[in-house]
Amino acid sequence: MPGEFQGKVVVITGGSRGIGREIAVDFAKAGAQTVIVSSSETNLAAASKTVAAAGGPAPVAIAVNLKTLDGCQQVLKHVEDKFKRCDILVNSAGATKAGTFVDLPDDAWMDGYALKFFGCVRMCRLFWPLLKTAQGHVVNIIGGAARTPGADFTIGGSVNAAMGNFSKSLSQLGKRDGVNVNAIHPGATDTERFGELLDQRSRASGKSIDDLRKEATAKDGIRRIGKPEDISALTLFLCTERARHIQGTAIAVDGGSTAGYY
Repeated sequence: MPGEFQGKVVVITGGSRGIGREIAVDFAKAGAQTVIVSSSETNLAAASKTVAAAGGPAPVAIAVNLKTLDGCQQVLKHVEDKFKRCDILVNSAGATKAGTFVDLPDDAWMDGYALKFFGCVRMCRLFWPLLKTAQGHVVNIIGGAARTPGADFTIGGSVNAAMGNFSKSLSQLGKRDGVNVNAIHPGATDTERFGELLDQRSRASGKSIDDLRKEATAKDGIRRIGKPEDISALTLFLCTERARHIQGTAIAVDGGSTAGYY
């Protein structure tokens, strides 16, 4: 889709690594002005080079703490001051801790909701007027645990479920205001974050990381672990005019590992 997003401003939280970074790369290739947001200046610097190498406008990198309202407000101010518009908001930030339920302290729960859920809610609320003006798009990158929870991922599963419900609710406002709101549920995807989760689950279960990697495909009969570009391809499509009639939908990109009907 070269040039399809020329002149569009795309804000991507969690844009310094993994899925978010790949989404930024692909939007840049398609001509968009990307704004990548993360708490890590080091990761943002590396991601900026990767995105810039894809072609298109150089990305704008914003290092803030999205767990706070102030951090989210800083992103809005930066975008308003520099571009005075936002056409697409992709919420991809958020890392929740896995592990044995009884060993997960309150702080881990609060931290999980602070970034992934409340960061998404605040960014949507703050950017909504710009998105409404642009008749734009919101894509929330959530996760398969929203539909298929597990005993060693109680925080992530509940946060993802809350995000899914929020996305569906926001899409009802989107119908009125002309903003498309959709969600993507990635399955196991080969990113830095996936490696961190395997490490946490290995320590919780006593299984080796290699065994857990094999289980991730074998137990669901999928052919391979997902790749960031699998999720990015759908994200870009959902933000095209061809997808304008897709509203309030959550789509799994997981190789078929979600067995339930939806």
